[in-house]
This record gives sequence, structure tokens and C-alpha cells, in this order.
Amino acid sequence: MDREERIKRRAYEIWEREGRPKGREQEHWDQAVQEIEAEGSESERGPVAPDPTEPDTNKPGG
Repeated sequence: MDREERIKRRAYEIWEREGRPKGREQEHWDQAVQEIEAEGSESERGPVAPDPTEPDTNKPGG
């Protein structure tokens, strides 16, 4: 699937999630672009190791 198709699908998901509002197509498209680009840059970097200086909020007392 090409980049534009992924953005289109993501924008549609955002639109549905927000209750299908009218007149916000550009806002949803822009948000989808940001999300897709963020995902792309994450996959290019590979797995991200947790920052050892930050407390682990998933553990009790963390």
C-alpha cells in the first residue's frame, strides 16, 4: 500500500472516531499525515530501548 492510501485510511479512521464531523477533512488529513510519518520514522529507527533514566510507570511504585 502506498503512502497516500495509508494516509487516506488513517484520516477516515480519525473522522469516524471523532463522530464523522463535517468540514474537518483537512484537519483529519493533516493529523493522519503526522501519524503515518511518525510511524514511518519509528520503523526506520528500529526498536526503541526504554530510557533507563525515566521511571517505569508500568510497574507498581515506578
